[in-house]
Amino acid sequence: MDDTSGTLDEALERLHAAGPERGGWLSNHAPMAVEALVRHGRGPSVHRWLDLYADKLEDMPSPYATVTDRNWPEALGDPRRIADWTAYFTRELADHPWREVLAQWWPRLLPGIAGGATHPVIRVGHAVRTLLDGTRPATGAGDAPAGPPGAAEPAPGPRTHELAHALGYWAARHAPLPPLDRLPGPAPHTAADALAAVPRVADQSGGIRDRLAQLAAFPVWPAPAPGALGADEARALLAELVRAAAHRYATHGHGEPVMLVHAVTAPNAVLRTLPALPRELWAPSLDAAWAASAAVLAAYAPPAPLPPDRLPSVPAGATPAERAEEVFARAAAHGDEHAIKLTDTVLDVAAMREAGDDLALAAALQGCALIEPIA
Repeated sequence: MDDTSGTLDEALERLHAAGPERGGWLSNHAPMAVEALVRHGRGPSVHRWLDLYADKLEDMPSPYATVTDRNWPEALGDPRRIADWTAYFTRELADHPWREVLAQWWPRLLPGIAGGATHPVIRVGHAVRTLLDGTRPATGAGDAPAGPPGAAEPAPGPRTHELAHALGYWAARHAPLPPLDRLPGPAPHTAADALAAVPRVADQSGGIRDRLAQLAAFPVWPAPAPGALGADEARALLAELVRAAAHRYATHGHGEPVMLVHAVTAPNAVLRTLPALPRELWAPSLDAAWAASAAVLAAYAPPAPLPPDRLPSVPAGATPAERAEEVFARAAAHGDEHAIKLTDTVLDVAAMREAGDDLALAAALQGCALIEPIA
């Protein structure tokens, strides 16, 4: 992303007076959507998009009780302390390099990856991606690129503040999944087979918390192997999971078009974050991402896939890049935040292969067809 206009930083500053939720539990997707729009060359439309989204924003909640280095365990998972957690991470990121804060808190937060319907980890993934870019906006308002090891950390700007908001949201909504047994039978060998083996919850009439509470057993994936899983292997398997989840959205997204987006975007948020984390955290990150994706799929997947002739046709661009650009243009015109975020992830998947990935692109088009466009 080459945002020399300062649009992203302006948008984030505009959003940081708002809380991460509205109506008590619905997530504020604006910081994630505007980051995706700017990344894919749609910066000039960002402020107009925010104007349309404004009625979905609520002010940051009032402070409840200060979070400190001593009392944080008791504050974890307490949504009343969203503002307090955000203030805590704002202080931490002012005093310490952002990678250091992330590395300390990632393993603490990872067990609660499904909290907030996975929105907090997705927001962290978008925030980390902007910080990894290391771009300095022409306005000078954003975070400066990180210098060599040992160099002074730049003063926090909107992108670091966005990480504080994202981590604060995750800490406040931290919610571990129930204890899960292993499904009987052989372990699946591929991510696609593993997702296909995930059993649906029995009662799909309630909200996500009611559905996740019914989870009992998952397939074991990746299959157990002698010795510890290496960091590079974990990263490769996580990329496989994201790709398989995108493909499954193309065929199963009709079960619940909005919620099933998160079975794709949550593991991709983890994949985006890996380069900023110590390598010893990559394997546990894969395990958590698998659990999150499988949990959302179990909660919302339909009983049967769409037949192949019901899948959208991908634009016949001359190159994979042209096809991807056209697909994102459709998502930007559609305007819904879930369609934008799904398409942003799908373009990551398509870029994994030199020839592109038309089934993944079909997933993005399926989202645009199934999700109601922004007014």
